[in-house]
This record gives sequence, structure tokens and C-alpha cells, in this order.
Amino acid sequence: MLNIAVCGCCGKMGRVIDDIISARDDCRICFGVDICGERYGNFPVYKKFSEADETPDVIIDFSHPSLLDELLDNAMTNGTPVVIATTGYSDEQIAAINKASEQIPIFFTFNMSLGINLMEELARKAASVLGGQFDIEIIEKHHNQKLDAPSGTALMLAGALNDELGKSKTYVYDRHSVRQKRSKNEIGIHSVRGGTIVGEHEIIFAGRDEVFSLRHEAHSKQIFAVGAVNAAVFMVGKKAGMYDMKDLL
Repeated sequence: MLNIAVCGCCGKMGRVIDDIISARDDCRICFGVDICGERYGNFPVYKKFSEADETPDVIIDFSHPSLLDELLDNAMTNGTPVVIATTGYSDEQIAAINKASEQIPIFFTFNMSLGINLMEELARKAASVLGGQFDIEIIEKHHNQKLDAPSGTALMLAGALNDELGKSKTYVYDRHSVRQKRSKNEIGIHSVRGGTIVGEHEIIFAGRDEVFSLRHEAHSKQIFAVGAVNAAVFMVGKKAGMYDMKDLL
């Protein structure tokens, strides 16, 4: 039986993780970590990792970027694999995650959805064929409670496109303050927040007299929870390094 600790267990995704794991017979939540400290399942909940009296086989993190230092310190001290599914990290924090992966195995992705990761691969192919002649715009939509904008997934998709195009593009997040024509060396990224939208992402390739687009809609948070739990099972026994959905698939 795989023992999993869930960081951010009292949040919406943490509770979905509990629901997913409860339906499996190969793993269990041994404890949760959350600043709320609210116990709701068949496992203890601590406000800090230092309060826990056992070491998990793997940690799933759906918390907040502000908890990253404590999370990585605990994981590196105990040699525990980590599945990081939180978004909104700064460049410095992403660098810290990469540094920690030199000592422990880390699964890090901005989106746990199989469909989104397929979309990323298709976007790379489209960019290699159309990127030189087509303008690229990304539109992402999420619920009105989401804190970060643009979404981590939108940035992941933009990064994949930019890599395919030799990192020649700059990101433009808003156009209202600049009255000028769109340049050819940019990727536009636009955020919409409203209602209970789980997550929608669209990449638009706009050329002369034709438009090609890739679109993905998430209708439930469960797809992200299922991906995170599968990643946690996958990570056990792995060597130090960075892993993502491509490795899992």
C-alpha cells in the first residue's frame, strides 16, 4: 500500500484527491498538510510538515506557491518524491524546483490532464508548420475564484510554442495600453475569469484568409486529481530528476 501525503488537503483539489484515492486499493492518504488544519477524512491533518510523525512514500502538492520552501525542504530531508500540481510560481521558485530535482525525484507539470498534454504536442506540430506565417493567440478561461492569471497551462502552451519557434517570440498579455499594429514576433495570451468554468484553453493560429485552432475544455476537476494520483504511483522508486506527463504517458 502506497502512503501519500497531500499538501493543500483542505482545498477543493485536495478534497477531490481524497475522493479519488478512497476509491483505489493500491494507495491511501497517510496524512494531509494544510494551514486550515481541518480534519475531514480518515487521516490526520497538520498545519506544517514538521508536525507529522511519519514519512510518506510520496507527496502530492495542490497547495499554494508560498508553501514551496517548506515542501521542498521536507522532501529533500527525507528523500521523498514530490508531485507538484500547484500553479502561479515565480521564475525563482521554478528554478528552486529544478534545483531540488538534483536531489529528489520531482513530477512537475502545469496541467495533469491527458488532453491538455496532447494539445501541447499538437501545438508544437502546428507551430512548426504554421508558425512562420500565422499569428498565434492563446485564450484561457477559468472560474472567478482562480488567483493567478494567465493560467499555468496557458504559459505551458506558450512555452511549448516558443520552444518550437526557436524562442523568437515575446508574450503580450494586454493590448489596450498600446495603440499599434500587432508585431509578428509575439504570442498573445488572454485571460477570462467567470462563474464556475473549470478550465478552457484555445490556441488560435490566424493566417491570411484562414484560421486554425486547437481547443480543450475541462468539465471536472477530477481529471486533474486522477492525473496527480497516477503520477504519485508512477514516481515511487524513481531516481532524482524532473519528470512530467510525457514520462508518465
